Amino acid sequence: MAEMEAWHRPRRPDPLRRAFDRLFAAVPDGLALLDAEGRILQANAGLARLAGPAVPLRPGLSAAALLAPESREVLTGHLAAALAGGADPAPFPAIPADPAAPEDAEWAVQCHLLPPEAGEAPLLLLRIADRTEQRRAAARSASAARLETIGRLAGGIAHDFNNLLAAILGSVEAIRAACPEAATEELRTIEDAAQRGAALVRQLLAFARRQRLRPRVLDLNAAVRGIAPLLRRLLGSGIAIELALEEPGRTVLADPAQLDQVLLNLAANAGEAMPEGGTLRIATGHRVVLRPEGEGAAALPPGRYAVLEVSDTGTGIPAEALPRLFEPFFTTRPERGGTGLGLATVQGIVAQSGGHIAVETRPGKGTTFRIHLPRHEGASPETAPAAPARPDAAGERAAVDAAILLVEDEAPLRRLAERLLRRAGYAVAAAPSAEAALDLVVERPAALVSDIAMPGADGVALARALRARWPGLPVLLLSGYAGAAGREAEAEGFRLLAKPFAPGDLLQAVAALLASPAGVAA
Repeated sequence: MAEMEAWHRPRRPDPLRRAFDRLFAAVPDGLALLDAEGRILQANAGLARLAGPAVPLRPGLSAAALLAPESREVLTGHLAAALAGGADPAPFPAIPADPAAPEDAEWAVQCHLLPPEAGEAPLLLLRIADRTEQRRAAARSASAARLETIGRLAGGIAHDFNNLLAAILGSVEAIRAACPEAATEELRTIEDAAQRGAALVRQLLAFARRQRLRPRVLDLNAAVRGIAPLLRRLLGSGIAIELALEEPGRTVLADPAQLDQVLLNLAANAGEAMPEGGTLRIATGHRVVLRPEGEGAAALPPGRYAVLEVSDTGTGIPAEALPRLFEPFFTTRPERGGTGLGLATVQGIVAQSGGHIAVETRPGKGTTFRIHLPRHEGASPETAPAAPARPDAAGERAAVDAAILLVEDEAPLRRLAERLLRRAGYAVAAAPSAEAALDLVVERPAALVSDIAMPGADGVALARALRARWPGLPVLLLSGYAGAAGREAEAEGFRLLAKPFAPGDLLQAVAALLASPAGVAA
């Protein structure tokens, strides 16, 4: 800044001028002294840094040259308002002129009138503060708040909605069993609609990062090879699938079903982008990241990663759609039935697995989604530690012909489950709540089959109370969406059955439960 020393300065007593110069130079924000025409007389290092090399500061440069064209008229108005006296104009947001500045860069610009000494021309102090990071932090905070709100909403509706779907699926099966001559096509339509509703709830929970994952150690290459035949059937003969799998393959800790869902969603999107055919390329690799890459919540932290890339040769993604690409319910193809949950689900699954996803696209050339998953090294951990088997007080397994204690607060679902179990030959004692179940049960039941989320005490608390009375009691907990209670249940080794379930799923789960003396998760 040696050149700045020769610039014009207001006449001041030397000690005051030196103090002013030191203060002027030390302020981290950009500062400039302007004449009445808005030309720069003196600037500090902070302003030179903000302006960037594309806008070299020099005496006589118009302050408007620091700003993008759309912000210059506002600056002119503020300079005029400041020269008119009165209260200083409030800061206004402006876009920098530097073409190398980030796309979301934003400055806060303010003008102050410096009282002129007798006989001297008025001077203006221009102050520019970089508000880019502050703006990003506010956007991240708003995004996190929206995510939390949607997560709570998804968790809140998942339990009740899955209860309804379970009742619908169970009723369809009951009608089919009781009336073989019933209209099978109509029943199948009802069944398909219920299954689509269940898939939608799973997508919402995945986006909100509240679904229950069952991670295990996976060979990433093997996972890709395993899903490739299904992708070929999904995309049809017009789209070639190319695998470029790095050897040796890397392992990751992930839920295999959810990793398949990620690949299916990305492949389906790629297929939409290639209506005339093309190539879907799935590649694996590895990276060691030594320093954070990117900014904010999307930044990739240092670490060792397995990399999964899904590329297409399609139409690319419009630039205006990129900022909203992972937003829930945002879709570029609503007329073709897009729900806007596909990529939001992918991002949720990747994030819940500890990974990061980024996208590169070129209009007319194609798109690449690049996923970084933390590499796993070492033995596979248990996804849910099984509770040790505990014999009951008599040291023997409970008799299967004792009553199964069924606890469900939704009356239709309780009646349906009770009918299914009785038809299968089980004795059943049914209760609408944990409190009613504790009052009802006197002798050791054959097993406890209970919903988790209920008014009053939940199913986990009920299972603990009954296990305290009868150690080793087999327990099956039903969950539309259980949140923290479901994680507690898994940690204690209770068996879980997700809603909605088909009647056969419930009977199979109960049979497996009764085959285990402690009824713990395998």
